[in-house]
Amino acid sequence: MKFFIVTCIKENQEIVQKILSKANINVYSSTDIIGYKNNQQPNLLEEWFAAGDEQCDSSMIFSFTTDENATQAFNQIIAYNNENPNDFPIRAFIVPVEKASF
Repeated sequence: MKFFIVTCIKENQEIVQKILSKANINVYSSTDIIGYKNNQQPNLLEEWFAAGDEQCDSSMIFSFTTDENATQAFNQIIAYNNENPNDFPIRAFIVPVEKASF
């Protein structure tokens, strides 16, 4: 079993979902994340009292899946990034799962 993790900007979320589907990864979770670049530190005090504007510009999608499915999705993400170079590539990680409670 592998823990497959993908991070991407919101605009690429549908692309990632299509890649997961092609790789037979049909069960996954996602969460919104805020990404920072160039070591810029956010001023957390400014964000302490929300003004109603949510700043979620990225997504993290993750799944527990087979080695074969994770490798297939990983390779498709590499191919997508090579064919569509930009400042915000889709990033993928395969993490081995040593033990599980099920």
